[in-house]
Amino acid sequence: MSAKDDLLSLKGVGAKLLEKLHKMHVFSKQDLLFHLPYKYQDRTRILPMKFLKANMAGVVQGKVTYSQVMFGKKRSLLVRLNDETGSVGLRFYFFTKGQQDQFKEGNIVRCYGEIRPGQSGFEIYHPEYQVLKHLNTPLDNTLTPLYPITDGITQNKVRLLVEQVIESRQTILTELLPALLLEHYKLPTLADALNVIHHPQRQDDIQDLLQGCHPAQKRLAIEELLAHHLSLKKHRAILKQQHSIAFTDTQNLKTQLLSALPFALTNAQTKVVAEIAQDLSVASPMLRLVQGDVGSGKTLVAILSALQVIEHGFQVAMMAPTEILAEQHFNNFTQWLEPLGVKVAWLVGKQTKKQRDEALAMIVSGEAKMVVGTHALFQDSVEFNNLALAIIDEQHRFGVDQRLALKEKGKHGHVHQLTMTATPIPRTLAMSAYADLDCSVIDELPPGRTPIKTTLIAQQRRPQVVERVNVACSEGKQIYWVCTLIDENEEMELEAAQKTFETLTTQLHPHKVGLVHGKMKPKDKASIMSDFKQGLIQVLVATTVIEVGVDVPNASVMIIENPERLGLSQLHQLRGRVGRGSQESFCILMYGETVSQIGRERLQVMRETNDGFAIAQKDLELRGPGEVLGTRQTGAMQFKIADIIRDQALLPQIEQLANSIIRDYPENIEPLIKRWLSDTSRFAQV
Repeated sequence: MSAKDDLLSLKGVGAKLLEKLHKMHVFSKQDLLFHLPYKYQDRTRILPMKFLKANMAGVVQGKVTYSQVMFGKKRSLLVRLNDETGSVGLRFYFFTKGQQDQFKEGNIVRCYGEIRPGQSGFEIYHPEYQVLKHLNTPLDNTLTPLYPITDGITQNKVRLLVEQVIESRQTILTELLPALLLEHYKLPTLADALNVIHHPQRQDDIQDLLQGCHPAQKRLAIEELLAHHLSLKKHRAILKQQHSIAFTDTQNLKTQLLSALPFALTNAQTKVVAEIAQDLSVASPMLRLVQGDVGSGKTLVAILSALQVIEHGFQVAMMAPTEILAEQHFNNFTQWLEPLGVKVAWLVGKQTKKQRDEALAMIVSGEAKMVVGTHALFQDSVEFNNLALAIIDEQHRFGVDQRLALKEKGKHGHVHQLTMTATPIPRTLAMSAYADLDCSVIDELPPGRTPIKTTLIAQQRRPQVVERVNVACSEGKQIYWVCTLIDENEEMELEAAQKTFETLTTQLHPHKVGLVHGKMKPKDKASIMSDFKQGLIQVLVATTVIEVGVDVPNASVMIIENPERLGLSQLHQLRGRVGRGSQESFCILMYGETVSQIGRERLQVMRETNDGFAIAQKDLELRGPGEVLGTRQTGAMQFKIADIIRDQALLPQIEQLANSIIRDYPENIEPLIKRWLSDTSRFAQV
């Protein structure tokens, strides 16, 4: 029976519903069983009103003591229910006359919803409800699962379909985890685990299910994590079988560059350069991620790696996420490489047609061995002569398609790929999201760096901050003043930055204040940044465009307004713009009046540590893997039941288990991947 016939055999499934199920990636009865609940509602007990708390969700039951249409900004129906312990309000902003009539005084009503503070005390907005004819009307005896759904499919419809599949017991579930593993972890069988997940009985430990730590959830989480891990390993193995050019590490140009530098590499940089050199000397594509905290010297590592390829006459491309960063890389590469006889070209959106045509000619002829740019590098009009290495800076800023497009610019076998990030990725996350990559860490800062001191200050103390900035300017220091995003509204952020610029220009006179933001023309932005770097501007007011890569060694103070609006890793990136010279540096986090207690605790993490990995781990716990990893991994990390944070203790075992499956049960690899993942082959080599 085809997948289509398979679902059509279920009661209530016709052509229209089938189409909607396909939108949810449900193509068979087995897919339905693996369309797992993302959370549960507990409707198995009635909550006494005396014990209700804000944000609590559950069932309440009581007698109607009040029902009235209220008139204010919005017309609403307010109903008050009482039980023997207290009362709660039900509020409806959309209601009919028929509904209004149901809430007669004395009627017994049972409802489900989330408790919120309201105008009349605790209220439930638009609860699901029923008017009871009998006080002893039975409650649900199972938890109520909530499923991911799409337009036109209700929760109830999914529940009924899943129930049919479970009751029919026609779907054959193949056990793909070895019996020894199930025994070792005391895990239930696949069939039992799915039954509990979809149809949790009251006798099951409700709290364990609600918290995601029930053995049935653990059983499925292990299998899902394993499928993701095996998928990445499989694609890694495929990539390693493909051909790339091998570049022996002759070290001639590397030695020349190192001897010209006024400093030595750190031990960590030396180690990572050696790891990359080994990868490049093999005739299969390198796929390596280099993590390095702010200021750890990743750019120099990238240049030394590029020289190994350039020495053999091939081209290297480096892609940066912003024009400011691309220009900075171009200037650094030109300064370091042109004395070695290596021609550098660059491509960004702001170039004139003449400049662009000249750059394109240098790239296609092979005259330019090092090419730096933004997303302009992977446009169709850009043709390389013999690209062999692609370096992606701040990899999480680019979409998968963009990195794939650059990689496909190579003509002589597969392009080696080196990705770099200054956003440290917690080990637990890297183990899951980057099983297809070799990872290197530059875990050491160059000597002479002074730790940045971070202070938390309330917005009310702004005049004192301005006075401190005035003093710092008089002492010849340079300062960043960052205005953060306001409610995801770029226009309002721009307005705030403009207003701050105008105010500070008056308050700090005669000291020179500059302004950069994302809406400026690239050449104007570059001009302001150049003036700041040369010391012609002392205070730079900016939006978060200066987050990545800008290097002004004399800048020693970073002020961030409303830092509670940003993730910790982004704050750490911004803070890393100072402390790049030898003078003592400061970061002032000027939080708003409405910052919550949790928000203040988050900011305390910034005050307590400069360790990017510790900050990234906290960011992961607070904001989840999608925010920390960015575009590529967000798609790969949308688990059905596993949770990277909750299940991080399982990840080392997943690695061992994957190796065991590959060695002893290779026939189970494809079925496991197919069961849990959609097709990811296209993006596996990026």
